[in-house]
Amino acid sequence: MKNIFLFILFCASISCKSQQIYSLRPLKIDLPQNSYEKDTNNELPAYEGTWKGTWNGKVIYVTFKKITNTYDDVFKYYRDYLIGKFKVFDGNGTTLFDNTNSSDNNAKITGINFRRYNTKYSLIYTDPDLCNTSGDIFINFTDSTNTKLNWKYNKDNNMITTDCQYYNTIPFPTALPQEIVLTKQ
Repeated sequence: MKNIFLFILFCASISCKSQQIYSLRPLKIDLPQNSYEKDTNNELPAYEGTWKGTWNGKVIYVTFKKITNTYDDVFKYYRDYLIGKFKVFDGNGTTLFDNTNSSDNNAKITGINFRRYNTKYSLIYTDPDLCNTSGDIFINFTDSTNTKLNWKYNKDNNMITTDCQYYNTIPFPTALPQEIVLTKQ
């Protein structure tokens, strides 16, 4: 009897569906629920670390970190992705923006995946401290040693309402550069 039970249990475990794994460079756009969008080519670690750039008299440090096998409540699947935290200084060394001590869950920059037809990695920026300013960020390496990173930020057309602390501020504070080359530190 015990052997029959073990045999049935063994057959049932073989017939169970395993989790479907997809690359970060998917051919499919809508992944099945509970699947795993995995960094199968181990590409994200090259982006990890701190990157520095200068623009308009400001210095920015962006730190990227790989997050693995995390469930996405919106899309209902597991995924690997990058998060980014940043610190911006003016020309005098005064800190203008700093979210480096935020928890990973509250990172203002969150990765999506690689663009379908090129080598750019897509991220989303949402900043509740700047009246929910948001936009898309695209990054890609510009050199074979992966020490230079091209950054392009496309700001969304956010509506600023009267309850925003920066409602009448001209110019409106800008935490991120639109286009810059960052160097790995």
